[in-house]
Amino acid sequence: MFERHQGGERVVLVAIDFGDPDFQESVAEMRLLATGAGLHILGEVLGKRARPDAALFVGSGKADEIAALVAAVEADVVIFNHELSPAQERNLERRFHCRVIDRVSLILDIFARRAQSAEGKLQVELAQLKHLSTRLVRGWTHLERQRGGVGMRGPGEKQLETDRRLIGVRVKALQERLAKLDKQRRTQRRARSRQQVRSVALVGYTNAGKSTLFNALTHAGAYAADQLFATLDTTTRKIYLPKVGEVVLSDTVGFITRLPHDLVAAFRATLEATAEADLLLHVVDAASPARERQIAAVDKVLKEIGADVVPQLRVYNKLDLTGVAPGVTRDEYGKLQSVYVSAKTGAGLELLRDALSEILLEARAGDGPGADALPTTTFSA
Repeated sequence: MFERHQGGERVVLVAIDFGDPDFQESVAEMRLLATGAGLHILGEVLGKRARPDAALFVGSGKADEIAALVAAVEADVVIFNHELSPAQERNLERRFHCRVIDRVSLILDIFARRAQSAEGKLQVELAQLKHLSTRLVRGWTHLERQRGGVGMRGPGEKQLETDRRLIGVRVKALQERLAKLDKQRRTQRRARSRQQVRSVALVGYTNAGKSTLFNALTHAGAYAADQLFATLDTTTRKIYLPKVGEVVLSDTVGFITRLPHDLVAAFRATLEATAEADLLLHVVDAASPARERQIAAVDKVLKEIGADVVPQLRVYNKLDLTGVAPGVTRDEYGKLQSVYVSAKTGAGLELLRDALSEILLEARAGDGPGADALPTTTFSA
């Protein structure tokens, strides 16, 4: 009845509205996550509840509805746009007779697909193992056999009796290797600091156009695509700004609402580079109706990693989709607040370069003897 989708499993998506005003946007984001993971969406089940059910998350009636759809379309996996407890996953699998994963597992799977650098792969594996360790309960059948698939990619599965010991040993080894890499990176940053080279980091919600902007400013050719988490590994290039000189520009992983805690923890070493930058370019998708929520999600993660004190200039991107003209905004004191550009067409990029020069020159003038950091004033829209 249904042709198997090449390159991905057949899935049913489930999203429950608990009164979240951004529910519809979250559902749209879930679809993008699923398609970005190469999955074939056969159906969706939406519902509304006051609170999650302790055993099944969705309640018995809704669980029966999902089970009927799974059987009708012969789905391989049911994906919940929420975080499920291990017990809920196990109960739902018994009810649906297929694998069940949550939003956290899906995001981890996408990261496992996209990580390219050795460090990125180590960070993803560490996050997966930490998440997997919470699922080591008797009766959870996925660990009793070797099996791939969405939510299962990366660390692999072992016999249940030895899983905890093996995972503990592997987690310790990964943490030690990542600590060495972090030490090397800090040494490199100190060397750049001694040379008084300014550093600017691109941050923003996933798919806001950071990599496209990075390529437009540096001509680096970094991978950019219209999908969530196209960039995972930090890329650094030097750009030249008139009157300022060379500036180190870094492209970083995008943020998302409800970013898995283990993933934030695993990527903390990489993300902390943003906390040591002189300036953050907060790239915003100007065409997204959810841009204010996305800005809040990015600011929340920046605070978690201690980067909320770094000066910030908002760059509203994708003007080619909005019809808005390129430009800059300033506050009542003449300080730059934001820049409006289209990284795709190049519109407004000169304004952005001028804005960067202005901010960095002002910082240099205000540094004084022996100082090498920008003031902690935040430039924002």
